[in-house]
Amino acid sequence: MSELRVDFITSLDGYASGEGWPGFWGLEGPEYLAWLGEQPEVTYLMGANTYRLMSGFAAGEVPDGQDGFRAEEESSVNQLTQASKVVFSSSLEEPLAWANCTLVRDDAVEAVRALKENGSRLLSTIGSLSLCRSLLRAGLVDRFRVGMFPVITGATGAERIYDGYPDIALQMIDHRTFDGRIQLVEYRPRVLDHPPLDSPA
Repeated sequence: MSELRVDFITSLDGYASGEGWPGFWGLEGPEYLAWLGEQPEVTYLMGANTYRLMSGFAAGEVPDGQDGFRAEEESSVNQLTQASKVVFSSSLEEPLAWANCTLVRDDAVEAVRALKENGSRLLSTIGSLSLCRSLLRAGLVDRFRVGMFPVITGATGAERIYDGYPDIALQMIDHRTFDGRIQLVEYRPRVLDHPPLDSPA
């Protein structure tokens, strides 16, 4: 049976990106990049919006405000291109242009449940905030991993990650610091029916 990991890269205040900021907020260091290169093979899960964004990068579309990709960003996109990817969408049309992508039109929660039951490779989300919310609500997520970069993007932050989430208890199973500034935390999540001080209905 496959494990499912929700994986986020965030600012300290919980944004997935920020207007005018480069990838990794420009703060990735040699330890962090080496660790990224050592990660095991996974099958990535994403929705249509993340597919459009990332496949655009793979095709050479440069993010707004940048003249070109930095070497670290280009390497990250190239690694994603080589990886196996499952895209959940009712609006995209086959064939998908980005290499190694499978389009699934069925309900994402049920499709991921089947992938978990019938697979052996680690499944990992990338971006896709609404997909991650749905998978967490359904109790399908085994590991919740967050790489927190030391910036607060209160004025320019985009894509608030945790809006609309249920209450979730998190049991820490791993943590480490890269390059003296990037904090990685990994948890086992448990969706709560109600906060601890509320009586069950």
